[in-house]
Amino acid sequence: MEKAYARAGVDVDLGNFVKRRIQARVKSTHGPEVLGKIGGFGGLFAPNFSDLREPVLVASVDGVGTKLKVAFALDRHDTVGADLVNHCVNDIAVLGARPLFFLDYIGAEKLEPRVFDQLLSGFTKACRAAGCALIGGETAQMPGMYRKGEYDLAGYIVGVVERSKLIDGRRIKPGDVILGLPSNGLHTNGYSLARKILFEKMRLKATSKVDGIKNSLGVELLRVHKNYQPLLAKVPAEKIHGLAHITGGGLIDNLPRVLPKNCDAVIETKSWRIPAIFELLQRNGKVERAEMYQVFNMGIGMAVIVSAKDATNVARQLGAKQIGRIERGSGLTIIR
Repeated sequence: MEKAYARAGVDVDLGNFVKRRIQARVKSTHGPEVLGKIGGFGGLFAPNFSDLREPVLVASVDGVGTKLKVAFALDRHDTVGADLVNHCVNDIAVLGARPLFFLDYIGAEKLEPRVFDQLLSGFTKACRAAGCALIGGETAQMPGMYRKGEYDLAGYIVGVVERSKLIDGRRIKPGDVILGLPSNGLHTNGYSLARKILFEKMRLKATSKVDGIKNSLGVELLRVHKNYQPLLAKVPAEKIHGLAHITGGGLIDNLPRVLPKNCDAVIETKSWRIPAIFELLQRNGKVERAEMYQVFNMGIGMAVIVSAKDATNVARQLGAKQIGRIERGSGLTIIR
């Protein structure tokens, strides 16, 4: 006989069944620092900071926004799982931190084992690549809160950095050079506007093919948010004056988050090729140029600020392009 809670839309037995299946996959992200097992009231992590003189913990929490709507349309869910991890890793990497552990939150109308399995696949694959332990999470069934077949994601990450190697923008000065690391599409921002232009105004579908874009539109929009931390870790921290993860707010709003109040970031937009997806959105959405650089990353996923004398070597190490410079100003991004 079906239980009353299940009739109300919350199947506890199904939830327990789904969670029992995750143990082996989650353990693949664990090192000796992880204690206990998945499914407890809290994750246990015993870090070894013997190689650090003054370890500083760095924490961040984020989601992937309405990119989830594209995942629903294509019924593909592993990529958004990886997006969540990589976005969080990048948010602490800008401070010079390496990730230690990650926790996820999934809120759904109803748990679908197949969907849950894909999400977990994305989480664990990205965590392994980042050297980050997945030590726990929360899965909530909330009928009436979400539409049928839909869910929301959030991720929480903790990392560590040596205090003397903390990157906080204080060393940025006029004459410094801004390098840009290429993005892999929209990453996880601007999807509400992108979907409105592509699916409402242009009446395209996730399966549509568009001139200038190799993949179907849905596949293009589900490109996985890049993890820049392993690449950035190859450059000595003392050579990096500042880092900005180009997420919601674009270059216009994210660079000022690390700029001293007496400096402006001057961006030369002709210094890199704008990916076709952004040109498609601007042209068909009739979006003002300034707004494009405030909503989308426009092909730059991470900005790296270095001294002029180090710019050439660091650019070579990172495979980056010089996209601008630091000038005296008032803490703004100037788009040229």
